[in-house]
Amino acid sequence: MKPINEISSVLTPLDRKNVDTDQIISKEFLKRIERTGFGKYLFYHWRFNADGTPNQDFVLNDPRFQGSEILVAQENFGCGSSREHAPWAIQDYGFHVVIAPSYADIFYNNCVKNGILPIRLEEAQVTALLEKGKTAPYRLDVDLKAQTVTGEDGASYSFDIDPYWKEMLLNGWDEIALTVQYESYIQAYEEKIKHA
Repeated sequence: MKPINEISSVLTPLDRKNVDTDQIISKEFLKRIERTGFGKYLFYHWRFNADGTPNQDFVLNDPRFQGSEILVAQENFGCGSSREHAPWAIQDYGFHVVIAPSYADIFYNNCVKNGILPIRLEEAQVTALLEKGKTAPYRLDVDLKAQTVTGEDGASYSFDIDPYWKEMLLNGWDEIALTVQYESYIQAYEEKIKHA
């Protein structure tokens, strides 16, 4: 995984509550076996009309937010089924940070396990970011090491993250990479029990 330390980007304001994983990546796109290629299906039924043309009223089709790496949404983001394809689609589209007041627990864990930084901020703080982002393109600097989110106007917010997840994201480790860090201990244990 790619390490995350500092991300600087215009935010994409997805001003919706209770965005579930079926809206993030709809069930008909789950047949792929790779982790890549899901970005083109992110929010598919919101991004596209029934005839396949882009829905010009949906935020991801607004050219001001093209290339954005920070998605900001309302409470209970990632609710619904536990499909890991949801963070795969978010990351494949280009988002490395998601900011919301709250998340479904399984979705939150799937994000960090797949190299996405999910940040919890207070509802009023998220609302302020969404309003600024909808008014005009609004740049944020996210610093994982310092655990801060700073807007281009100087507004700054602190966030909490479990030290375990923080280390994983800062180093770009998944759980397999973390296990490899203890390879010498594992080998020593295996030798010990082999001769016991």
